[in-house]
Amino acid sequence: MLRTAEAGDATAGRVQRLERRLARQVSAREEAESLLEQKSLELYALNCRLTELNAELEQRVRERTAELEAERRHALELAQRDVLTGLHNRRMFREHLESSLQQAGGGGTPAVLAIALDGFKAINDMLGYAAGDEVLKAVGQRLRDCGHNSDIVARLGGDEFAILRPAVGQRRAAAGLADRVLQALRPPLQIRGHVLVVGASIGIALADEEAGCPDRLLQNAAIALYGAKAGGRGGWKLFHPEMDAELQARRALEADLRGALARSEFELMYQPLVDAGHGATTGFEALLRWHRPGRGMVPPGEFIPLAEETGLIRQIGAWVLERSCADAAGWASSIKVAVNLSPVQFQGGTLVGAVRHALAASGLPASRLELEVTESMLLQDTEATLGTLHQLRALGVGISMDDFGTGYSSLSYLQRFPFTKIKIDRSFISGLAQERSSLEIVRAVVSIGRALRMTILAEGVETEEQLRLLRSEGCDEVQGFLLGRPARNTQLLKAACASGSAHSFSMAAVPARVMACSSPAR
Repeated sequence: MLRTAEAGDATAGRVQRLERRLARQVSAREEAESLLEQKSLELYALNCRLTELNAELEQRVRERTAELEAERRHALELAQRDVLTGLHNRRMFREHLESSLQQAGGGGTPAVLAIALDGFKAINDMLGYAAGDEVLKAVGQRLRDCGHNSDIVARLGGDEFAILRPAVGQRRAAAGLADRVLQALRPPLQIRGHVLVVGASIGIALADEEAGCPDRLLQNAAIALYGAKAGGRGGWKLFHPEMDAELQARRALEADLRGALARSEFELMYQPLVDAGHGATTGFEALLRWHRPGRGMVPPGEFIPLAEETGLIRQIGAWVLERSCADAAGWASSIKVAVNLSPVQFQGGTLVGAVRHALAASGLPASRLELEVTESMLLQDTEATLGTLHQLRALGVGISMDDFGTGYSSLSYLQRFPFTKIKIDRSFISGLAQERSSLEIVRAVVSIGRALRMTILAEGVETEEQLRLLRSEGCDEVQGFLLGRPARNTQLLKAACASGSAHSFSMAAVPARVMACSSPAR
């Protein structure tokens, strides 16, 4: 019995131990399952997060790829376009030109128009680069509008533009495009409250066997552009082989011009300004002449535009002021001297000082100096220009509007600017006896001058009939070959002294009555 009981107790103990072990195993398994479930949830959450991160990364990759593509396209655009105007740049223009030359065939010949703005530097100098940029953008838009869809319009740099027409049937088609460009640029621009007229000169080059590569065609267009500028600006020239030699001649002319002042090659001639009523000389207009060694006399129309383009006109103009004032100081006190001013001389703020210096150095009273400005200068309607003219007028000098009626004449100019004289252009005088319209214009200008208390002078008087009509219309002064041809100052003084009169004499060079040699030349 006892053994049976002990055996039962032992069995029970083993059962309990087994139960406890089983309980521990079950608890451990439950803990493991719980931990596994927790880890599974964490792993699932991590996997979800990785999926989100992967999606975000893919989105960022797509966005960055798009950004890089946009940057690539922008860089490509910058490589092909002018940033300011949005036109093609020089590099892209050349590529299009090369492609057009390769494809040229029976459909026509590629043509290049090289375009340079006239007077753009003056706009930059007077109004600033911001205004200049607005002008360039406006010009670029006008060039776009005046061509065909197939035309390639580019800004090559600065104020230089170009148009490529891939195929023109005949030369007159290229000339017609040039005319349309000039017409498109002709209307004034409204820039920051200023009215600006921006003209252009154009060189045209057509592809042929000798100009079948892009660089040669561009060079030919540039040479033709130089020819257009030399021809007076505001027009176009078609390239021809002789222009290359002309360009070399122009460069030689510029080189000689740069040293002409130092070599004392300039000379002043004086043409009389005559009272239309009683015929007495009231003054002389100073006319610049250049004696180029080995080449003789160079016409002013040939070297003055070049002097303006290169900026040499500032130094030359200062010399003209000093020399003419010094010469006039030796004339009778009633005789004035008229000096032409270039628009370039209004740039830089040195003109008033140059005039003041010329008067002080010569001792000439300011009232005996007249400064002549053209309408083209007035079209650059700026406060700086207006202020300069008022400063000059405050010195006591007279201000004349030269070549009146040849530009964009406006009565507002006569009101705003301090003019003392109007000079009627010779184009209206030449047809005075034959064209009633010319007579009516003269009559109207004289009437305006009287109302504004300005002196009216008629240029280019060559016949007695013209003089008679001008007198009858009440013109104050006249000028022209009928009254006297240009003469040197020494000839004037010699004739004046020979006359023995305080107010008149006669000589072949100056047939009008002029002043006496009443005071020695300073």
